Amino acid sequence: MLKLGCSRLLLGGHVLLLCLSASWMLAAADVPAGHRRGCPAKCGDVDIPFPFGIGDECALDGFQLSCETVKGVNRPFSKDFEVTNISVPEGTVRVKTLISWQCYDPATGNTAYSDASSNFSGTNFWISEAENKVIVIGCNTLAYMLSSSYVIGCLSTCEEPLENVLCSGNGCCQAEVPKDVRLYRAYFNVDYDNSQTWRSQNSSCSYMAVMERAALHFRPSYVTGRVFSDTYGGKVPVVLNWQIRPWTCEVARQNASTYACVSSNSECLNSTNEQGYRCRCSDGYQGNPYITDGCQDIDECLVNANRCGLEMICTNTPGNYSCSCHPGKNGRCVPPPSTAVTVSTPPAMLVVGPSVGIVIFVTVVACACLIQQRRKLHHMKSEYFEQHGGVILLEKMKSESKQGIVFKIFSEQELQQATNMFSEERVLGRGGHGTVYKGILKNNVEVAVKRCKTINEKYKKEFGKEMIILSQINHKNIVKLLGCCLEVEVPMLVYELVPNGTLYHLIHDNHGQRISLVARLGIAHESAEALSYLHSGVSTQILHGDVKSSNILLDADHKAKVSDFGASILAPNDESQFVTLVQGTCGYLDPEYMQTCQLTDKSDVYSFGVVLLELLTGKKPFNLDSYGEEKSLSMMFLSAMKANKLEEILDDEIKDEDNMDIFYEIAELAKQCLDMCGENRPPMKEVAEKLDRLREVIQQHPWVQQQQNLEEIESLLGEPLASSPTATVSGEYFSIEKKVVNRLQSGR
Repeated sequence: MLKLGCSRLLLGGHVLLLCLSASWMLAAADVPAGHRRGCPAKCGDVDIPFPFGIGDECALDGFQLSCETVKGVNRPFSKDFEVTNISVPEGTVRVKTLISWQCYDPATGNTAYSDASSNFSGTNFWISEAENKVIVIGCNTLAYMLSSSYVIGCLSTCEEPLENVLCSGNGCCQAEVPKDVRLYRAYFNVDYDNSQTWRSQNSSCSYMAVMERAALHFRPSYVTGRVFSDTYGGKVPVVLNWQIRPWTCEVARQNASTYACVSSNSECLNSTNEQGYRCRCSDGYQGNPYITDGCQDIDECLVNANRCGLEMICTNTPGNYSCSCHPGKNGRCVPPPSTAVTVSTPPAMLVVGPSVGIVIFVTVVACACLIQQRRKLHHMKSEYFEQHGGVILLEKMKSESKQGIVFKIFSEQELQQATNMFSEERVLGRGGHGTVYKGILKNNVEVAVKRCKTINEKYKKEFGKEMIILSQINHKNIVKLLGCCLEVEVPMLVYELVPNGTLYHLIHDNHGQRISLVARLGIAHESAEALSYLHSGVSTQILHGDVKSSNILLDADHKAKVSDFGASILAPNDESQFVTLVQGTCGYLDPEYMQTCQLTDKSDVYSFGVVLLELLTGKKPFNLDSYGEEKSLSMMFLSAMKANKLEEILDDEIKDEDNMDIFYEIAELAKQCLDMCGENRPPMKEVAEKLDRLREVIQQHPWVQQQQNLEEIESLLGEPLASSPTATVSGEYFSIEKKVVNRLQSGR
């Protein structure tokens, strides 16, 4: 009762202050941001704050807008996108983007499509993953967003009655927007439901859009006719983040003529997206940091006249305020909490007693609140732990401890300490499923901590069981799962740290480093062995679900280790356990999976086939900026094979006309992996055996021995010697020998 009474007393005394404070925050958010003199402050009813502006002279480079008349009303546009709101403090801009649709015409029996796209590449903008969602509306509609790096979407079905207004699968489904997306195209999978039962359910149209999550208010009527498109006028709002490019704060400050944070009392913030920065007004100031004197002091006393209470005087100071007693009070006044107080020095006898009482009172209340918060936090962590199957996991660990399984359940505090509170400096990589941090445990063991974004609600309770199975994986070419943390909303995984980067970076960002065919075949064989083990070497088959070169790590000896089981699921036991959320990495996705929504071991085989192509060609799996078949590496490869032009797409580093038979054997294996029908693809065990045989053959080849000799010489001398990657020409080889002899004779 004492605790409750004290809390009520404190809240009762300051509830007005809290409300006024909230009102001030809203008022501050509505303060018009500044613009350059002589430049339009508005276009229609939309404020245009600098660095945005109408025309080149009124905006920073990349923030130019045009003011156009649409149906008699002025509207601002950024290229083809109508702008509806700009926020300088939040670093966001809202634009309208087209809705993608497919509509069936019963009169003609045809289905029309409109697959819209949005492209912000090469601009200061990208799609906010926090403020937007991928939305699919319709009956039996499978649609997805295709970007340069990701494919993500979902399957919307219809179950009578359509009363669900949460967009959770019945008539409407939604998926998270990946991080760092600047361009995307919407696609409908027309082959998903051949019976097209959605026609008979009074649903003539289906829709797909990337849109602001707060703007969607799903109604059952959206799945019938053109209601959804008509409601939003054919376009939906999307929130974009923006930044000043292309420098970090440290670099930008070095050039005063281009540094954008020109207002005094402003600060520079590095972008979390990529190299770039934004500006903000310092605490206690508001306005526009991008214009001179744009950040103005907030008069806290004017905003809230009762900020210091009835017994004290509020005095505004630059960036802050102070509270002092009225004349004659001699310091006998009680300030509200969290204020800067200026009082005259009273006689000690008048102050000691009341001060001690106040201190004791505040201490008791603070301790009571702290205890309550700790209890609440402990209860919440316990709930998360139980939801994620932690109890089952503990029981399994105890029963199987005799088998020597090393697996630990970490606390959130342990992982916070290991990663320096998940510092940006510790980030090893980001992906569609989460962010990976470098961690150092108390025993100085280096680990990789994966902080996942979301977890499928369907598998929450099975998470503990899955952890037990994954912890039993023991293969030299698979990253070892060391433990997990379950007392958080989304579980975190702890893996062994593999220090030498990814296969993707080795192939595409190697900065001139030469990768021999032998090395490439070795990595391919080791990766295939790992996937073969997951598919057939454990008691319960495990599907990886996201096989790609960036999920193949390399250790200090350049041995492959398959990682990132964020997309993996235990193999389903019956047909009801289909995956209804389509997600994966663009260029690697099994086309059969896109049609059926069913992940199988042959889906991993297809993705591995794309990795083989990367190793053969040195090209990226997908390029949205290209045209036709050149967009997809697999399509380009299959076309080259059909035209007998494999040599034209091989990586120049490994190309050798005298050994095309080896390349054709590898290419034939990749072609089998990429078969459109999953049943025709070879199992991973067969793929691994074929790659092992090819590696043995190529290691015995004379030109491989020459290449290895060259690499040893280059390693000793510290620089490349050959003008060609393979050095198969005897004259060149002898000239290299002569160069080495000269080096030795000169004592270098």
